[in-house]
Amino acid sequence: MNSKIGILGCGWLGFALAKKLISQDYTVLGTTTTRANLEILKQEGISPFYVEIFKDGAKGHLIDFLKEVDILIVNIPPKRKSDTSDYFNKIDQLHEACKIMHLEKVIFVSSTSVYGELQGVVTEKSKPKPVSASAKAVLKAEKLFTEDASISSTIVRFGGLIGPDRHPVTYLSGQQNLSNGDEPINLIHLEDCLDILISIITENWWNKLINGVYPLHPLKRDFYVQEARKRGLTQPSYTKSYAGKSGKEVKAKTLQSLGFQFKKPIDGSEPQP
Repeated sequence: MNSKIGILGCGWLGFALAKKLISQDYTVLGTTTTRANLEILKQEGISPFYVEIFKDGAKGHLIDFLKEVDILIVNIPPKRKSDTSDYFNKIDQLHEACKIMHLEKVIFVSSTSVYGELQGVVTEKSKPKPVSASAKAVLKAEKLFTEDASISSTIVRFGGLIGPDRHPVTYLSGQQNLSNGDEPINLIHLEDCLDILISIITENWWNKLINGVYPLHPLKRDFYVQEARKRGLTQPSYTKSYAGKSGKEVKAKTLQSLGFQFKKPIDGSEPQP
């Protein structure tokens, strides 16, 4: 019998993941912070729960949700314009609830932003050096689960997410004098994100740290100009290059060691062998 999967945060990634898990005969429970979305989740076969977590507690049905779950996928990133100071406290509240309910398996969806200002090749063995308040909060939140011996947790640090209706070039289009053209990109397609998360469950990849980034790292100036051209968008322009390569290339060494095969190249080409 398949495990019951709980997805805390059924946004762009979580909703797609829930639908794919259901297609593979998993029972899926999902949360939303918007009551109006409960019916949308239900229509897709997701058992819906209203859950809103704050720094000092939760509204809705967090405990009812957790008590039904065998494996929890935490998919609630910090909000961009606020919330960063409270984010760690919110995840701390969640972690305490997981302990109370004796939850044993957690997948924590994180971000390569925790590597911050590191330069060059970055792997799972690289020591993070977060810069932004949100990245610092995410790294701190990861440790709540990785340092808890009672929970088998796997952290997945995804690069920039792209998909059928989501691509950075749409907001870079037409921008002028961008200064980061010599930095490599670190992106991953939605379909590969889903395959990684489901593989953790099906292959029992527990107590691991995973970088979820496609193994192709062209420079931003080359990649985004080409992507704009393909879409008929106004091309972004970058300041002149300077000597020496900057930025970081985040490598998915853990996935490589596990034999994972990426299926959706970020440039729309055929998958690498």
